[in-house]
Amino acid sequence: MSIWEYANPVKFMRVSGAMLPWTVAAAVLCCVAGVVWGFLTPLDYKQGATVKILFLHVPAAMMAINIWVMMLVASLIWLIRRHHVSALAAKAAAPVGAVMTLIALATGAIWGQPMWGSWWEWDPRLTSFLILFLFYVGYIALWSAVEDPDSAADLTGVLCLVGSVFALLSRYAVLFWNQGLHQGASLSVAPGERMSAIYRYPLYLSMLGFFLLFLALLLIRTRTEIRKRRLAALIAREMRT
Repeated sequence: MSIWEYANPVKFMRVSGAMLPWTVAAAVLCCVAGVVWGFLTPLDYKQGATVKILFLHVPAAMMAINIWVMMLVASLIWLIRRHHVSALAAKAAAPVGAVMTLIALATGAIWGQPMWGSWWEWDPRLTSFLILFLFYVGYIALWSAVEDPDSAADLTGVLCLVGSVFALLSRYAVLFWNQGLHQGASLSVAPGERMSAIYRYPLYLSMLGFFLLFLALLLIRTRTEIRKRRLAALIAREMRT
């Protein structure tokens, strides 16, 4: 069995339909449990109650970057192998990624105000994240602006390649520019930098929940895009007869 079999819309609809209820249930369970567990953790001795923003900010930021990477992979599959499901999956993922980026920016601003005394700073990671959000908006707008679906998939695929630079910058900006205000990675394996287990385990659960939430939304939205493509084909066929 080849992985490319799932690029067949009929098989994708059948498999995703079976996966969807379980994915939604697991996403809700993990998200609720992770966030509630995180909000019940004790106050941090430095950050106080603001540390609880971590359980929304870190998973959202993680998904904002990784969703763009997923879109890049799906776009490359479309550009190389011309599988329509991959192009539709990239299109379906973009609004979810934009929302995740917006959540990361908003929660970062809420955390930054008491920590930095400012809602916004032109910090390297914050700036690259803002640019990533604009790329998401541009990607969505480009899909809407081009009428031919294949041409739209081609153009957005190229845009996805360019935007991937800022996705990488969003992840590694702190390492590139040491003068940034943003703290280093929240999760680290370096000696002496590992987060306390009190915060680490609920954060892991919250991250898993956000991933499953994205997967559930991706399946729902990709299935919707496939149905819209089928409906457009039927309407075009009817108009020709």
